[in-house]
Formats: sequence, C-alpha cells, structure tokens
Amino acid sequence: MSTTPRVVIIGGGIVGANLADELTQRGWDRVTVLDQGPLPLTGGSTSHAPGLVFQTNGSRTMTQMASYTVEKLLSLDVDGQWCFNQVGGLEVATTPERLADLERKVGWSKAWGLEGGRVVSPQECAELHPLLDPERVLGGLHVPSDGLAKAPRAVVALMRRASARGAQFRGSTRVLGVEQSGGQVTGVRTAEGVVPADVVVSCAGFWGVEVGAMVGMRVPLLPLAHQYARTGQVPELVGRNTELGEAGLPMIRHQDADLYYREHGDRLGIGSYAHKPMPVRLDELAPSGDDVSTASMPSMLPFTEEDFAPAFEATQLLLPSTQGTKVEEGFNGIFSFTPDGGSLVGEAAEVKGFWVAEAVWVTHSAGVAKAVAQLLVDGHSEYDLHGLDVHRFEEVQLTSEYVSETSQQNFVEIYDVLHPLQPKLSPREVRVSPFHARQKELGALFLEAGGWERPHWYEANAALVKDLPTDWQPPTRDAWASMFTSPISAVEAWKTRTAVAMYDMTPLKRLEVSGPGALALLERLTTSKMDKTVGAVTYTLMLDEAGGVRSDITVSRLGEQRFQVGANGRQDEVYLRQQAPADGSVQVRDITGGTCCIGLWGPKAREVMAALSSDDFSDDGLKYFRAKEATVGGIPVTAMRLSYVGELGWEIYASAEHGQKLWDVVAAAGAQHGIVPAGRAAFGSLRLEKGYRAWGSDMSSEDDPYEAGVGFAVRSPLDSFVGGPALEGRSEATARRRLTCLTVDDGRSVVLGHEPVHVDGQVAGYVTSAAFGHTVGKPVAYAWLPVAATEVGTAVEIEYFGHRVKATVSAEPLVDPGMTKIRG
Repeated sequence: MSTTPRVVIIGGGIVGANLADELTQRGWDRVTVLDQGPLPLTGGSTSHAPGLVFQTNGSRTMTQMASYTVEKLLSLDVDGQWCFNQVGGLEVATTPERLADLERKVGWSKAWGLEGGRVVSPQECAELHPLLDPERVLGGLHVPSDGLAKAPRAVVALMRRASARGAQFRGSTRVLGVEQSGGQVTGVRTAEGVVPADVVVSCAGFWGVEVGAMVGMRVPLLPLAHQYARTGQVPELVGRNTELGEAGLPMIRHQDADLYYREHGDRLGIGSYAHKPMPVRLDELAPSGDDVSTASMPSMLPFTEEDFAPAFEATQLLLPSTQGTKVEEGFNGIFSFTPDGGSLVGEAAEVKGFWVAEAVWVTHSAGVAKAVAQLLVDGHSEYDLHGLDVHRFEEVQLTSEYVSETSQQNFVEIYDVLHPLQPKLSPREVRVSPFHARQKELGALFLEAGGWERPHWYEANAALVKDLPTDWQPPTRDAWASMFTSPISAVEAWKTRTAVAMYDMTPLKRLEVSGPGALALLERLTTSKMDKTVGAVTYTLMLDEAGGVRSDITVSRLGEQRFQVGANGRQDEVYLRQQAPADGSVQVRDITGGTCCIGLWGPKAREVMAALSSDDFSDDGLKYFRAKEATVGGIPVTAMRLSYVGELGWEIYASAEHGQKLWDVVAAAGAQHGIVPAGRAAFGSLRLEKGYRAWGSDMSSEDDPYEAGVGFAVRSPLDSFVGGPALEGRSEATARRRLTCLTVDDGRSVVLGHEPVHVDGQVAGYVTSAAFGHTVGKPVAYAWLPVAATEVGTAVEIEYFGHRVKATVSAEPLVDPGMTKIRG
C-alpha cells in the first residue's frame, strides 16, 4: 500500500493534468483529479485556449516557467500528433515606443537565459511572416523557441502518463464542498460521495473563486471574456500547412492594436484585447455538462461582432491578405485575471492542506504545476514564487470591488508599455497614513503599493533645487529613466545626508507576535538569536527548507512575550500564523493600520530629538539596534535606533490617532535645522548606496544568505532553525554567485533593473535594482554575477534598451563603510 498523501486536484484542465503528472513523477501516486465537465475536454479555459506561448516576460520566474512548459510539451505527443508546434513568435512594433520596448524585452530574455531572441527589421519581419506588410511595422522581436501549445491534446497525454503511474481521473463529477476537521482538509464532497484527501489543490480556473469559498478563502480572481475569431480561407495560406499541421508561420503579437494572430490551416485566428472589459458572473454560467464540444462549452460565450469590428480593421491593415476574407466564426472566451495580472499559488491561510494554483495560462501551466508539486513533496520550490504567492495581496485588495476594478484595468493594459514605477490611476487613496493631509499640503507626488499612498517626493522642496551643491546636481536622464523622477529627490537625499529629513514609514508591514510561545516560534523560524534582552532589535532572515531567503525581517523585543516584526507583506503574516502552534500560545496580529511611523534621519537628527524629548537619545541612552518607549512632543512612542538610509536616527512609532500631531511637532522642531520631508525616491537611492538589500528585488528564495551578502545574520547551530541544515557546508567562500555592487562609469546612464550584465562579451548575470546615487554622484546598480566576476574593479557592461552601458564592480557599501555615521 502506498503511504504518500492522498491528493485531490479540483480541475482537469492543463494545470490540473500537469500537476497530476508532476506529483506522480515524484512518487505521489494517490492522486485523484475531479472535474465537473467531461474528460478530456472539460469545457474550461483550457478547452478553447488558442495556445500561443510567448516566453519572454519581465519576471524571471514566469519566463522560466514558460520555458519549462515549452520543454515539457515538446516531449509529449498523442499517437504521434504534436502537443507543441515550435513555429516561433514575432512581436511587431508600429510605434517607436513599442520598438524600444522590444529592445527591453530582448534584454529580459538574455537576463533570464532564454536564447535566440533578437530584434529584426521590417523586411525580416515580412520574410518570417509573408502575410505581414513591412511598411506597417518598424521592426519586431523574434523568438524562435516560442510556439503553439495544443492544450486539450496535451491534457490527454498528461492524463495517460499520470494514470499509468496510479492517478485517477473522474470527469462529470461536480464538487459540492471541501470537508475539513480541526482546521485540516479531509476530503472533497461530490454528488457521488466524499473523496478522502490529505491535500486538496484547486486548479479550477475561473471557477476558483467558488472553490476557494468552500473553505472560506477569498481568491482574488475575476473571470473576463476575451474575443477570439477565425477568418475564412486566406488565399496565401492555402496549401502551406498540409505537411506542417495547423501552422507553419510564426505567431504574431500586434500589441499596439491589442491583437495577436496564429494560423489554423488556411485560416487565420485573431485574438483581441481591444474591446472593453467583459466581466462574467459565474452564477449566470451553466456548469459543464456532458455535451461539451469544441464549438460549445460553458467557457465560450456568444461572439459580439460589434466589439470586434475595429480589431478586424486593424488586422486588414497589418495583414493585407485578410482584406479579401471575413470573420466566419468567433466566441468570447472566459479567462482569469487578477489585481496585478499574476498567477495565484499557495496554501490557504484558513485551512491546512487546501492549496490553489489559479489564474494560470497555458504558457506557464507546466512550470506552475512543477512548482506546486515541489512545494508539496519537498517543502520548497526551485522557483522564486513571491510574485505568485496568493497571499501577496493585502486584505483590502481581496474585496470584490477592488478585484473587479483592478483586474479589468489589467485587461485594458495587458499589452501596454508600462514603466516599472507607473502607478494605477484607480482605485487610489485606499490606504493613507495619518500624515496624508500634511503630505498633500506639501505637494507630495504619490505612488502606490499595497493599496498605500506613498510619497515619492515633495514639491515643497522644489525651491531648494537651486541650492544644490554642484556635486549633488543630478544629470539629465533619457526619457524612459526620467519618468517618475525629479531633481527634488536629489534635494531630499542631500538634506538626509547633510542635515535631517523625515520619512513616512507607515506603509511597511508591522506584526505583533506575542504570547508564551512567541520566543520559541521566532527562534525556530529565523536565523538569528531572539532570546535577547527587552529592547533588542535584530535584523534576521526566514529561510525555506532549502536555505533560500523566504523573507528578511526586523524583530524588536518589546516585552518578555511581545515582539514587533517588521515584515515584507501579508505573506509573512500568513506564514507566521501557519507555523504558530495550535495550542494558542502565540498570537500574530497585524498592527500596521493602527500605528504610524516617522523615520527621522540625518546628522542633525539628535538636535531635533533633543528639542522634542527629555528622554535620553544619546549613543549610550539608546544604542544602535535598540528600542525603547519614550515621549516625543508629548506623544507616547516606541523609538528604534535603526536606519535603512545609513544615517543617524530613529524609527519613531506611535498610535495612529497621534500621527498628525507627531508629524507636526517633528516638522516644527526640525525647522531650525533645515528639516525636509523626504520620499521613496531619495530613500531608494540612499539604501542602495548603503548596500542594504531589498527582499523580492535583490534576493529571494532562490538565493542563500551567503550569496546575497546577508550571511552575517545566520547563527549556529544550523539545525536550530528552519532551513539551517540546508546551509551546512555553505559559506561566502563556497558561493558560486554573488549579489554585487556596480557603479556606472559615465556617471549619468541610469538603468532600472532586470537588465542583462555582460562580462567579457558574454551575458553573465542581471541587475536586480538600481538608482542614481546622489551622494556618490553616479548611478548604482546591484546585480547577480558569478563569483569570478565580482572582484572589485572588474569591468562589466549593462545592456540597456539594446546598447551597452559600461560599469565597474565596486566595493560596498559605497557610503560610510565604517558605519561611523549610523552608529554615532
């Protein structure tokens, strides 16, 4: 008898079938796949998916997952019929902005190890796809390894393989509920009875919202209809594909018109995002029955010709041979969209053993399934999954109103050229700090993250630009890099380094971990000693089972059984809750919204504090990385002596109702010392100069502490905390790659992140984060590079929009390596 866990997968589409295959490949053979529709054509999104797989993505993880999907589908066939047709992909540009963006995409492909991609001329575009009018395009991105997935056929192949290893597939089986006991799933209830389960994974696609609700989980997903049509016979295609199958020419993306194309024999398939968003109510859809066919299924809604008319006009301009044909058939197919456009992967916070793998397109299906299988079997994945973590959204972002509006906006913007800093226009002011009114009065330019309004800089400081010393004057940037920037940020950085500045740190996630079991929990989950005196503040890491950095946090011991954790997001809160003992000895509480924080930093910070408090804020009165309760301007606060910008000062925490008063008294006391409010742009620049890592950008679960340069936070013995045993034998000396500081040689070329880095003419790594270093007077970038290329003084080149920017490996930190400023 097998002893592996009993797994029930809800959904027999491309994700569920892939997951059954990945699990059985790893020896988990007690796997049951249920679907309300008939198998293998269930009537979900897989059944009608056009199957275009373009691998290049701004996310390294999503590119890797797409590449794995290509590799896996290429290895499959059904009775000699292909599951993946590697015809190549061609993304065309009809505007200079799009052409520049294609150069950026080539950089991504190189950075992530996807080979063969190149930008081609209009004539080469026409040679690759003869239906295309070269006069209509400025160029294109050609990736030969892209292609067409035959998703329904791949499901058949995966079902056969998984079944041979012991998996069971049950179609026409409607799931009615998920059984649980003691906070753990125990089975899946169907009309035919309960299927026992130790693990349940929802791969139900756009039905995932309903399945999640069965365990009280809010799945932030919106079903939207997307138009797909087929033309009549195109004369130029007649006879081309008799030996090649359905298609032989590259797929085309015409993103400037929100369109894509593929062949269907001698006809052309056209997908359009050019229409208005069309949300779909699940309660208006009929469940899949036994009468599903390729022409009729619940996920295929009636075609609305009036919405498609502009798309076909644009098609006839780009592909003139379609002018002699017409649209013969079409449908509005249902797909899943999320608030940030990403997939949803992870275990529910509400019930142990209930997992989701939703909002996954065919493009990434095998990669996501592999990642989930690794999480279940090994406890960790080879992929960095923070961008897919179902718990990356804050509570307010899980409301149906927020999910609907943002998901629809993602549909509208799916092919837009978006700047990395570009904020959503709506919904805004969802979360504001108690300082918000004052910040608006000061002319703050707000960006948005996690629903929070976050000042990027303050127009009130504009008058000081003329006072900037020559060596603090920022250079002119190119048009792309200059978006969402201002010389005011240089003022704010200058004042932080030379006088004093106040930063709104309220949006950073704060958790209170308390109770008699709190110390033991934190000792087990973090890499540092937590059993310190009350008042100790510790920078530490949380690792996964493989020793990868799942998060970096600060832990402040505010009482014998009370700790404040500075976390990276809701995913840390969920993890702590999931790991807490079931006996109730630990409480985890999100205190972010009920508190506020000012970062008061700069060489004159102590003079400001002296005017506000009679408490001892001297070096001896509050040492570096210590915290204490105090009174500031008559307001009870908790002050922590730490700084992410590398200057003397404190994070000052208060209850939210005191926030506006706290802002006012700090601003007033600092006026005589030249205090300025400062935003995230200056903050980001200063933290890079100081060499401080940003989790999720600079390091993730793919990286161990020694590679990432945070090995100092790892204690011995290694077997005393999660992930420690995996670090046995590792050290900075054994690292094969390293997060490395680069400075740009010309002093002005600012890169933004995700660019490939060349060493000796070969791509050797990629940039994680970058900014102009106002203190050092040159752009700064951090990049992952092989150890052999990390010696100080090594010359490298960063590829930025198709051209090379010379840079040099530099010793870190760039500012105050002796820590004299911050330690006092």
